[in-house]
Amino acid sequence: MLTIHPGRRLGVAVVGLGGAVATTAVAGIETLRRGANRREGLPLADVNVPGLADYRDMIFGGWDLNGADLATAATGHRVLNEAQMASTGEALSAIRPWPAVGSGSFCRGIDGVNKRETPGHRAAVQAIAEDLRRFRENSGADNIVMINLASTERTPVAEETLGSLDAFEQALDRDDPSIGPAMLYAYAAIESGVPYGNFTPSLAADAPALIDFARQRGVPVAGKDGKTGQTMMKTVLAPALRARALHVDGWFSTNILGNRDGEALRDPDSLQSKLDTKGQVLDSILGYHVEDHLVDIRYYRPRGDDKEAWDNIDISGFLGQRMQIKVNFLCKDSVLAAPLVLEIARVLDLAEQRGEGGVQEQLSVFFKAPMVGNGHPPEHAFHVQERMLMDWLGAPQ
Repeated sequence: MLTIHPGRRLGVAVVGLGGAVATTAVAGIETLRRGANRREGLPLADVNVPGLADYRDMIFGGWDLNGADLATAATGHRVLNEAQMASTGEALSAIRPWPAVGSGSFCRGIDGVNKRETPGHRAAVQAIAEDLRRFRENSGADNIVMINLASTERTPVAEETLGSLDAFEQALDRDDPSIGPAMLYAYAAIESGVPYGNFTPSLAADAPALIDFARQRGVPVAGKDGKTGQTMMKTVLAPALRARALHVDGWFSTNILGNRDGEALRDPDSLQSKLDTKGQVLDSILGYHVEDHLVDIRYYRPRGDDKEAWDNIDISGFLGQRMQIKVNFLCKDSVLAAPLVLEIARVLDLAEQRGEGGVQEQLSVFFKAPMVGNGHPPEHAFHVQERMLMDWLGAPQ
């Protein structure tokens, strides 16, 4: 039976705490804590479920290669306006990221002075676990979760290393170079009994070895790659086209963005990780292969966090008549992402309270490449994903 703890505090340990998404999320919670009642963008704001943490009871810590306090970091990201910076700056300035485990080989071009040097994988895992233990104790949180918001890593080719928990453990012992920081953080979280969510395209808890580890330990995990803008629109439009029997002949998607996430994607290997998650949804929803499904992402510095996503969709209708749909989504990347991060953290915490470990498929609505627990194809259609989550939230306990 679920035990309800009114006012319980939820600690969120963020990998990439100094990034635009994390600083926006922290500022948003601080704004709510100061009495703001505007909750646009928070999908579960009106959901009243026992055990679901209140936004005002969320507290934050975490790691970043940039050691600047969050107010300084947020000023650089230029997501928050002057009024928002003025009202939250004092709280943000009191938070500094912990030294982070990083790897130049997994994320080229992203480095910083706040880097934790460890003598191997096991030492890195131990250091991360110690940070989690300290955060739990010092914050006074009733529970903590970990969310990965770090820059996108390249995808390693190491099926044997990642295929089983035994093989992964041996790879840790020999400091196998195919294991990157995202996997080290995920392993440390699961080993520490901390629910884990991966908002990035990086290979982490979705490695078969770590899915098995989470299942064995009864730790909730979810991911991967947050579904915020263009892919969200794609998973809304594609089911409607299928329902009307309108055939998709081609779908061209392009993105331009100039934030730190975009800068990381200048590396071809990191970019490929992102393209892999964005490109999976269409065929699954439509039920056939769209040969001319093209996705392009470009770093364009002047745009900053104001991302532009443009889609051209060629379709065929009755009597073979050709038509087109144009979608131009000008959005604030971090403003869309930050609320989803908060909801993922709250649901992971609730899953742990309910005693549900392993992959949390009910969180699929928030991800481009949803993790699944038993090997079946993931559900991508937005309306179906939303119903999965709402049914789970309303399940009797």
